[in-house]
Amino acid sequence: MLNLQDYGITMWEKDKIAAFRRTLLHWYDQEKRDLPWRRTTNPYHIWISEIMLQQTQVQTVIPYYERFLDWFPQVADLAHAPEEKLLKAWEGLGYYSRVRNMQKAAQQIMDEHQGHFPSTYEGIASLKGIGPYTAGAIASIAFNLPEPAVDGNVMRVMARLFEVDYDIGNPKNRKIFQAIMEILIDPKRPGDFNQALMDLGTDIESAKNPRPDESPIRFFSAAYLHGTMDKYPIKLPKKKPRPLHIQAFIIRNEQGQFLLEKNNAGRLLGGFWSFPIVETNLISKQLDLFETDTNHVLETVSQKAVFQDTYQLMPQWSNASFGPVKHTFSHQKWTIELLAGHVSQPTLKSDRQLAWVALADFDNYPFATPQKKMVQAYLNHLENATP
Repeated sequence: MLNLQDYGITMWEKDKIAAFRRTLLHWYDQEKRDLPWRRTTNPYHIWISEIMLQQTQVQTVIPYYERFLDWFPQVADLAHAPEEKLLKAWEGLGYYSRVRNMQKAAQQIMDEHQGHFPSTYEGIASLKGIGPYTAGAIASIAFNLPEPAVDGNVMRVMARLFEVDYDIGNPKNRKIFQAIMEILIDPKRPGDFNQALMDLGTDIESAKNPRPDESPIRFFSAAYLHGTMDKYPIKLPKKKPRPLHIQAFIIRNEQGQFLLEKNNAGRLLGGFWSFPIVETNLISKQLDLFETDTNHVLETVSQKAVFQDTYQLMPQWSNASFGPVKHTFSHQKWTIELLAGHVSQPTLKSDRQLAWVALADFDNYPFATPQKKMVQAYLNHLENATP
């Protein structure tokens, strides 16, 4: 076990630990949020909720969670789900590797555990896409195992409790907070203990605008008692997402259908459909036009030429002007320019996965958020252009 004193942390005596548990759990019993996944101990349901809650707010998750269970009520349903239905169920939640890993894990459960969700921490942690936090959450909530669930919210609370002088954003430091939690966790109610800290960390002890005077554990908190709440937790700034300029092509045929392309599995947003998109720097490289930044006309010509060569279509291009569409991922910040056109002979000869799709049928295709924003920008343009 990690020696916390080596990290400048002195743990409490047993009596104080017991008092802390009682205080935290009493507050949780009085104040806990009524959430659909807290009305069950079904590990499959709890797993879905925990994966969805990563990087996503609770109120956003609730309708997704309920629909997901309606579409895939059992592990077997998730394991055998078609890709497009799976992505449609996750559409708008982002971080789509999460749902792909969930399906792989469901297939593991079917193949390696005879369809039964593993009931040990080690078995849960062996599933695809399940890290220490999620394994701890499922083990403690579904199976009442005394396993900590250490995420950013819990680390924030722990950092203030013990004035931990280590960056919570550095993965190497997670072991410190894990060791603290292994000592503090209530062995009789581990699931409630973990969820109490989650609730506390997302609200009263949040990263922005915390309300320390309302915290039920304030008199246990070294940072509160020493007046150092503004110092903890220590977290260095994240690396800013890399800016990326994207050209999107909104192409219609004589029947009013739009050209959509399914992204290859190896690309960002793989498996989703969108208007054809190309990075603008790749367009310049493809045509050896390295000086087009100062010549918008030449740049537009290059974009049209690349589309025509790539998709083997010869659109009549529109002069319609669209504002840029912006979308930020964790590692990239997209600025998407839209270029519209129409074709009279819509035969698709490209070796890419393409389809002509009517606007009314868009709901049948999984769209990621950037595509939804592009569609909305196009519809807004039509609305504004109508006399």
